[in-house]
Amino acid sequence: MSKKSTMVTMSAEVAVTKTEAGLEYVQVLPDNPRVGLVEPFTGYGRAQMLSNGSFDFLRRKRIRKKPELKLEHMSLSYGDDGYDRCIFTLPSGQREEFSRLFQKEGAQVMAYMCEHFGH
Repeated sequence: MSKKSTMVTMSAEVAVTKTEAGLEYVQVLPDNPRVGLVEPFTGYGRAQMLSNGSFDFLRRKRIRKKPELKLEHMSLSYGDDGYDRCIFTLPSGQREEFSRLFQKEGAQVMAYMCEHFGH
């Protein structure tokens, strides 16, 4: 299976502005915008603008893994970066139950890790 590579060339105006926070905001405004001209995308990547106005952007795919353990409010994930992540998400309507739910689900995560890592 070969990977298909496509290139679209367009004439456009590029607007570069600086936000109040000091970040650069780059907009590409095609001279002749048409629906379907390019495949839309969002994502993280590396953008480079040279002093002569040349601009390129290389998008990185964000690979998300399924959590190792998923509970009602808490999940446990092992990252490729060497960090384990335990994320607790609580609807604002359950704030008064935070302590009880965190203790309950935290104990389940600890039991899971002890079972799998023998600690």
